[in-house]
Amino acid sequence: MECAKCNIKMELRKTTFRYLGHEMTHPILRCPVCGQAFIPEELANGKILSVEKVLEDK
Repeated sequence: MECAKCNIKMELRKTTFRYLGHEMTHPILRCPVCGQAFIPEELANGKILSVEKVLEDK
């Protein structure tokens, strides 16, 4: 997959997500030049959504 902004191949990089003061790390595709990230639908509707629900219920 290429970055839409830089037209450079995106690389799999360990990325930290922060939400409500908590952190989660997961490898995702990122542009090595501008840092633009691609979050696949499966991750957004799976792991990220479940973590958000747990944190919001606290």
